[in-house]
Amino acid sequence: MSEGRARVVAWLGREILPHEGDLRAWLRRSFAVAGDVDDIIQETYCRLAGLTHVDHVDQPRSYLFQTARNVALEQIRRARVIRIETVSEMDSLNLMHDAPSAERVISGRRELERVRSLIAVLPERCRRIFEMRKIEGVSQREIARRLGVTEHVVENESVRGLRAILAAMTEQERPSGAKGPKEKTDGRTRKRR
Repeated sequence: MSEGRARVVAWLGREILPHEGDLRAWLRRSFAVAGDVDDIIQETYCRLAGLTHVDHVDQPRSYLFQTARNVALEQIRRARVIRIETVSEMDSLNLMHDAPSAERVISGRRELERVRSLIAVLPERCRRIFEMRKIEGVSQREIARRLGVTEHVVENESVRGLRAILAAMTEQERPSGAKGPKEKTDGRTRKRR
């Protein structure tokens, strides 16, 4: 290992790793559910480990948080489906250079309202689990504890809710008169619901 590489590795261990707990908590509050947080932290560490030198970093903690913020924003931009609260959180990040047009703002608000209305018509338990898991970012284990059900039930209801919402959105986007996908069962075909 070269001397420069050794300095970067030592710097990561001394100046960056001690802040992981704070970073993880901040990311959970600000950006993502636990699974996404792990991805963001991993990518952040990869970027920092890729530095050739760290002499330019005066405030390692701030540099860590800024790098993680940039990674999270890149993931949000790339995501086709984002958590509902992410829309409002992005407003608080002061992204002046990415300011959307008035048309995009109106379109986004309509889409958000559309998703909220689809969530509202889910069966009660499914809706509660979906909101806690996907919107509030509560862990499966915590939801199971709160509702007195198994983690398996929480996982199934989350998936069920997401599928129902995606199916409803797909159905709404399909031009009138267009036929939906067919599904084969017992040698017969029937329209998927």
